[in-house]
Amino acid sequence: MKCKTIITMTLLALTATAQAQNAEKAVRQVDFSQVKITDDFWAPRLERHVTTTQPVCIDQIENQTDRIRNYINVARGNGKHSGIFFDDSDVYKALEGMAYSLINHPDKQIEAKADEWIDIFAKAQLNDGYINTYFTLTGLDKRWTDMDKHEMYCAGHMIEAAVAYYHATGKDKLLKVCQRMADHMMTIFGPGKRHWVPGHEEIELALVKLYETTGEEKYLDFAYWLLEERGHGHGFRPDGHWSTNYYQDLVPVRDLKSISGHAVRLMYLFCGMADMTAYKETGYIETLDELWHDVVDRNMYITGGIGQTATNEGFSDDYSLPNATAYCETCASIGMVLWNYRMNQFTGDAKYIDILERAMYNGVLAGINLRGDRFFYVNPLESAGNHHRQEWFGCACCPSNITRFLPSIGNYIYGTSNDALWVNLYVGNESSVKIDGQSTPVVMKTQYPWDGSVNLTFRKAFGKKDLRLRIPGWCKDFTIAVNGKPVKAFSEDKGYAVINRNWRQGDEVQLRMTMPVERVSADPRVKEDEGMQAIQRGPLVYCAEAIDNGGSFDDFQLTPATRFTLRQLGGILNGITGITADNGRQLLRLIPYYAWDNREASKMKVWIKETDQ
Repeated sequence: MKCKTIITMTLLALTATAQAQNAEKAVRQVDFSQVKITDDFWAPRLERHVTTTQPVCIDQIENQTDRIRNYINVARGNGKHSGIFFDDSDVYKALEGMAYSLINHPDKQIEAKADEWIDIFAKAQLNDGYINTYFTLTGLDKRWTDMDKHEMYCAGHMIEAAVAYYHATGKDKLLKVCQRMADHMMTIFGPGKRHWVPGHEEIELALVKLYETTGEEKYLDFAYWLLEERGHGHGFRPDGHWSTNYYQDLVPVRDLKSISGHAVRLMYLFCGMADMTAYKETGYIETLDELWHDVVDRNMYITGGIGQTATNEGFSDDYSLPNATAYCETCASIGMVLWNYRMNQFTGDAKYIDILERAMYNGVLAGINLRGDRFFYVNPLESAGNHHRQEWFGCACCPSNITRFLPSIGNYIYGTSNDALWVNLYVGNESSVKIDGQSTPVVMKTQYPWDGSVNLTFRKAFGKKDLRLRIPGWCKDFTIAVNGKPVKAFSEDKGYAVINRNWRQGDEVQLRMTMPVERVSADPRVKEDEGMQAIQRGPLVYCAEAIDNGGSFDDFQLTPATRFTLRQLGGILNGITGITADNGRQLLRLIPYYAWDNREASKMKVWIKETDQ
């Protein structure tokens, strides 16, 4: 594989230009290509991504379904389309995951497979730049006639894959395919041309990435035009079934006051709005912060999952959070990570990382089993024992999304600004971060999320700067020491403990966060959780499975005197830390929510009955 650092001087210049315009961001991302994850929690998962999850996705796309064959049929000019009209997007997401994997796990066979796919994509592109297997095989006369047929959605995921692969290998074949497709779209849509409101958002954030990679401002302008198209009565479907609430098309995006509709689409919209703020005076961030409260305060599950109902794969009434029928699509939790990280970048506020962490450790991680070969689409908080992960889905957006998300989790650990290193997540790693133009090797050691102790060592001096350590919202007590000496003279700002000093080579920071078992009550307006509590420790939400509790747990009640003890499960469920609740009459054994349905079929619930006696 070509070295990931092989990038043309033109690209470097364009990237520098984009960064110079990016002045509004309080925190800049430390790319995961600079982060090697080494801990016992995430590193094995990333290894299983390479050995298991990625091969499963490739096999499904090539052999078990006809997703690749659709492209082959287009390229040779005959054959039928098989599957759903947006199946192209799964192929692109899988390719994006392959690109991310190549950055930290170079593999000539995976790179060759990616090149093979890209060659097929290029052959499937029409002379006018259009590429979409569904419409090419079922009738080009129908293309661009239905705003909910995901043409731009698929194009957006192709762009994200192309950008990822270019940064991983320096190869631009797919990037050129994407530019031709984007140029094709802009011959039809834009100021003075046809109106268009994409039924499934995604293209907006992807076009920003295309601009950042190529430096061609027309892509940024097109993304902004698409965002501004919403809320002006332009949305339509040929069958008349266009719901302005479902498609986030009720009012202009800057005037949104409440959330509605399909949860994943909304998250991608919010990501595109946040990305645009880096380059244009939009007023979007103020709007997004207000909408964040609507999501988090009134419509989010304790797991960080969103989307209460299968009816619209999204939101219903405020404070209506049913457990057994919760939708909580895995893709929506990934969207929560993507959006909340962007919000933190613009505001420097740790509250967004608190939600990112909650969604990542619970809502996202539950979406894939411990072996890495089966997936959840829907993530309820209660099950009668009949909800299980599957090898694949007809609509496979969640497995393909997981396979691109996992290898990129290093993106969310650190951030930098001109005068500070921001530590957002506690994941053991060896990294190189650049602060004020100076590269600094950093090593983090921790047993998080099982333990709240974190050691951070600087392998090189980087001068007088702020170190900003996120103190998670769940943490009520913590201490900080530098080189073994307690630090008391630090400030706290937006959820970060800020230490300012002249950092020298070998300096070691010790953060110790107490991590007790906590009982959590829902907002009293959530009627489904009335008279119940959930158990949480650190970032992890716990649940009870019948398999650990003699087949039944319905009679157990949490009392004021209930005692909690930790139990190390050794080789069970990859060595998790379980919790035992003892109310004096009964025992209830709990495991992390992400680990449920990894053994035999079993009832499960997160919310446990409580009593004041």
